[in-house]
Amino acid sequence: MKILLTTHQFLPEYSAGTEVLTASVARELRHRGHEVRILTGFPGAADLREDERLDKYTFEDFLIYRFHHANVPMGEEHSLVALNFDNPLAASYFGQIADDYMPDIVHFFHLSRLGTGLIDECIKRGIPACMTPTDFWAICNMAQLRLEDGSLCNGPTRQAGNCIKHLGLAMKGGGASSLIKHLPLVSLDLAAYASVRFPALRYPYREEVLAVNRRLHTNMGRLNGLKRIMAPTKLMTEVLVRHGVNPRLIVQAVYGIEHAAAQTNKLAKTPSQLRVGFIGTLGPHKGCHVLIEAFNALPPGTASLHIYGSPVDFPDYATQLLTLAGDTNGIEFRGTFPNAQIGDVLADFDVLVVPSMWYENTPLVLHSAAASRLPVVASDLPGLAEAVTQNVNGLLFERGSAKALADCLLRLTEESGLLKQLSANCRPPRTTADYVDDLLIAWGIGE
Repeated sequence: MKILLTTHQFLPEYSAGTEVLTASVARELRHRGHEVRILTGFPGAADLREDERLDKYTFEDFLIYRFHHANVPMGEEHSLVALNFDNPLAASYFGQIADDYMPDIVHFFHLSRLGTGLIDECIKRGIPACMTPTDFWAICNMAQLRLEDGSLCNGPTRQAGNCIKHLGLAMKGGGASSLIKHLPLVSLDLAAYASVRFPALRYPYREEVLAVNRRLHTNMGRLNGLKRIMAPTKLMTEVLVRHGVNPRLIVQAVYGIEHAAAQTNKLAKTPSQLRVGFIGTLGPHKGCHVLIEAFNALPPGTASLHIYGSPVDFPDYATQLLTLAGDTNGIEFRGTFPNAQIGDVLADFDVLVVPSMWYENTPLVLHSAAASRLPVVASDLPGLAEAVTQNVNGLLFERGSAKALADCLLRLTEESGLLKQLSANCRPPRTTADYVDDLLIAWGIGE
């Protein structure tokens, strides 16, 4: 079979969970004799001509189509908000790829900057299409259901006034940002409704308001045109259904990992100095600052902390982390590593900490930790709590509470046998092969 996978960004420049999952699935499909190609987004120069925004490269002998997006009007779309979810130029390029490659199935792992218009292109051509939503992008423009002040969000209001407010505040400065900051949500909902109801109404940023207003309806309508949606958590299913996805389209399918990349540790023993690890994006939503604050509250010499993540994606936040760590003994920033080495990295930890500030969709590192029989301390949030069970294979703490996290880490050093007990309760995770089995069944070609 000829299979086309899509993701918003890809290896080698980007190596977060969605990219690793996409690559793992591609390898397993090729191992089973299928032909696989991948379409990805990539940050492009603003002054690129539209006929220059698609190129190709190879990764591990896979042909990768790369769409160079930018925050500039393109494909007759002038709204920058709309370009994130309804990019006509990306859809046009996708149509050309589909006509040339003629895939038997398309599977979307992420559509940010490419847009859900790609689903319409599949429908036009009668190509079955499925999707794995790895975050909440289809519902939330920021993908995290997390507001500007860091608080959690339930999704767009009826007219998306809360999303308008969030995007306005994110503009940082300027008259529009200052005005939106003081407007109640009801006023923004009313402004969005009036913009739709009265097309002649004109004011600054009207196109962006209209785009935010139609985003959820557009995306949900297109997702309902898919053959199947593979939800990795019960939380994802609940959120999708609550916002309009047909529940009959959804299949629960937990991710799998390549077990060769994770080695099984011996059962943990209570160490004289607890080796604490963090692996993930160094961005505010991942909560590494909470971990550093918790570590700083521990008695000196109690633990060491090894932080893995790139300082490039969120440079200001990475600088804040360095400042927060200061000259504290025992904290090391170790950069990034190839995913194939994750077993060796985890072998140097006694516990992995996942202090996320948003509704994580079960990051792959949790599965790798389970394969290594490594206990996890994580924020007590839906999604994470589906993989980490309190006092069974890990510990849960209140989101954002450095004190609660410090208390968890102290328990691991003070309670005899606790670390060993949690380690013994870790169960092997599903494999990439298991996950591909689920995909093939969903595609209607189960093996």
